[in-house]
Amino acid sequence: MTPHHRGASPTAPWAFGLASALVPGLGQVLNREWAKGVGLAGVALLAVALEASTGHYANLGGYTPRTHGGFFIRGIWGLVTLGTQPRAMTVAGLSAGDHSIVLMVNGIIAVLVLLLLLALSVWAVRDAVRTRRRFLETGERIGVGSWARDVRQKSFPYLVLAPTLVLLLFVTALPVIFGILIAFTDYSDDTLPPLQLVEWVGLANFGQLLGAGAWGATFFGVLGWTITWAVLATATTYVFGFAQAVLVSSRRVRFPRLWRSIFFLPWAVPAMISALVFRSMFNGQFGPISQFLVDTGVTPERVMWLTDPANPWLARIIALLVGLWLGFPYFMALVSGALTNISPSYFEAARIEGASAAQQVRYITLPIVLRATAPLIVLSFVANFNNFGVIYFLTQGGPANPDYRYAGSTDILITWLYKLTLDNGLYDIASVMSILIFVVVGSFSVWSLRRSKAFADA
Repeated sequence: MTPHHRGASPTAPWAFGLASALVPGLGQVLNREWAKGVGLAGVALLAVALEASTGHYANLGGYTPRTHGGFFIRGIWGLVTLGTQPRAMTVAGLSAGDHSIVLMVNGIIAVLVLLLLLALSVWAVRDAVRTRRRFLETGERIGVGSWARDVRQKSFPYLVLAPTLVLLLFVTALPVIFGILIAFTDYSDDTLPPLQLVEWVGLANFGQLLGAGAWGATFFGVLGWTITWAVLATATTYVFGFAQAVLVSSRRVRFPRLWRSIFFLPWAVPAMISALVFRSMFNGQFGPISQFLVDTGVTPERVMWLTDPANPWLARIIALLVGLWLGFPYFMALVSGALTNISPSYFEAARIEGASAAQQVRYITLPIVLRATAPLIVLSFVANFNNFGVIYFLTQGGPANPDYRYAGSTDILITWLYKLTLDNGLYDIASVMSILIFVVVGSFSVWSLRRSKAFADA
């Protein structure tokens, strides 16, 4: 006879879950799982002790979260208010006050810890309900040793990954959340803690950047060039790399390994070094290219390749050519690897049918290689979208554009973001920019990878 047929009706499983929700570990204790109950109660006591030891609860007169709260209470208060009393410079130094950024970081940490405790509490409730339901159905109780072996067998990957996930939560998620929250504040050089308090401004920064004013004109202008740059830089490097790989793999080319080694040289040199070299070569005042054109009579005067505000596309074309020089060996290597996987029987059959070399490339080589490299094209587009090095070290965003705010004609979003933060201290606008970059890049990546069916078998 099972336990629920003996005497009075048994307590429902949900009551044990409610007990664990009200008092951590109580449901486990009622289920006679003493070790789990004591462990959960110990975690709860540690959280209470942390709050009590970091707060001022001995004297509750005139209680406020700012003056009496501990790790959790003051953390949440600081995250919500970002402080109420700025510091002031006195004869003795800075007075006691609030630092908005420190309060925000502490608040994020407190919320993350509370979320971990909440996740543990949810697990405890579900565990208490499952254990009680199993006892009502079978009348069996699982000992600590059996439970530990069961968890080790069924949840071993999660046990191994749990410390890493917790570490990632504070090392990776914390900076990301902080960067997102800054977008909803007025944090900048004009509002700089600790002498000033940062305030929440809601969506005002988004409205300013996406509006019809100077900020909006700069954002959409830079965004348009960023997309153009990413598309053209990806397309040109892929086409040129594909062509070089096909030509070198031709049976008519002698010493193919030598040619591949030569073509890989631009890839072997650090991109920053190459960009600085090209910047010197295309220097309008002292560069050898401008001097050569003047000496040969091609141009009557030196050409300001990278700094002429009247011809911004001149600098943009130079940037695309430098990007082509630096990027085509990557696709050449990828396409060369893909070509080795194409069966020679395909080309043999095509030659028997009378297909020309160009037709073989178009109808056999290109579709197979494109299918194999499509996800990498998407990743290359994303890399070019955020290709800080080539643009910044080659042109530094120039030439100057009088219609833009803190941006030049060749600036892409990531270089503009760099200027907004390090050069001008506009952290709030820069944070909005980072969110918008993530939305654009993330949306395009997901859409493209789904169309290419890169994860069809995942």
